[in-house]
Amino acid sequence: MADTTQSAQPARKLPRPGAWGAAALLLLLIAVFDMEELSPTLVFAATALLHTAPFILFAVGAVAYLKASGAETLLAQAFAGNPARMIVMAALLGGLSPFCSCEVIPFIAALLAVGAPLAAVMAFWLASPLMDPAMFAITSGTLGWDFAIAKTLSAVGLGLLGGFGTLLFANTPVFADPLRARPAVGGCCGSKKPFSGHPVWRFWQEKPRRQTLRNTAFENGLFLLKWLTLAYIIEAMMLTYVPAELIAGLLGGTGLKPIFLGALVGAPAYLNGYAAVPLVDALLAQGMAPGAAMSFVIAGGVSSIPAAIAVWALVKPRVFAAYLSYALVGALLAGLAWQAIA
Repeated sequence: MADTTQSAQPARKLPRPGAWGAAALLLLLIAVFDMEELSPTLVFAATALLHTAPFILFAVGAVAYLKASGAETLLAQAFAGNPARMIVMAALLGGLSPFCSCEVIPFIAALLAVGAPLAAVMAFWLASPLMDPAMFAITSGTLGWDFAIAKTLSAVGLGLLGGFGTLLFANTPVFADPLRARPAVGGCCGSKKPFSGHPVWRFWQEKPRRQTLRNTAFENGLFLLKWLTLAYIIEAMMLTYVPAELIAGLLGGTGLKPIFLGALVGAPAYLNGYAAVPLVDALLAQGMAPGAAMSFVIAGGVSSIPAAIAVWALVKPRVFAAYLSYALVGALLAGLAWQAIA
């Protein structure tokens, strides 16, 4: 009799479609169900990419230079000195640093492990996912300089709100013993010793730094291209298939309601900071209130999966809840302020 017992084979994980796969799937759906809209959608996405190309090139070059020079080492200076000064510096650097959430996980974990004030860390954490040079370039190119500047100020303001709020309630049970038992110090970027050393502004004199420049430019360029392609396809589909009356009815008008709804919708609807820009552009074209747009990008940026995981992996749930609460309050305040100005 043949032996029919076999060792259990591990289940194979299905590959993720990614941004390119999602874009191809959307185009396939259009081709199957509404072939006449396929060409206009492709033209719309290509035109939008060409319009954004100068901003993409600037953003890619700026981030590559800062990476190759090692400018991220300057971040460590924000976490030394007077607590109030630390919070201000952390909020400013968080709102301007060109580094993704996964890259700062090892840095933040190390700071928390050696006793860096949670208030300064919270300020950096809240501001960091909202704005960077690449984000500013993409946002200003699509939504205008005024919106990009307002979002930058909102990012810094949110960092200050969270930092000083945490400092004020530092002795309460919410922020007592904030760390998980063994916070992970690894990040998806593979940095073993993050933010160590000193910047080398003339990086081209060293071959490894020139290689870092090339690798960073390629990786960021590809990242922006694939996500913006997907975002512009989604924007074209929204403009075609989503009734403007629906958006205007839910997120249009004045008052607190559209701003509050924008903040609530921002969390689940947020793809990432770059893909969200064309999405907001489409929503504004369909009647979304300016304040709701601002609350959408602020709340969505802080609660997006990469940013949220960075916090969840290191601190206890009550601190994570405070992080999300700061995001919601800050998004509402930013939305109200931008609604009044715009």
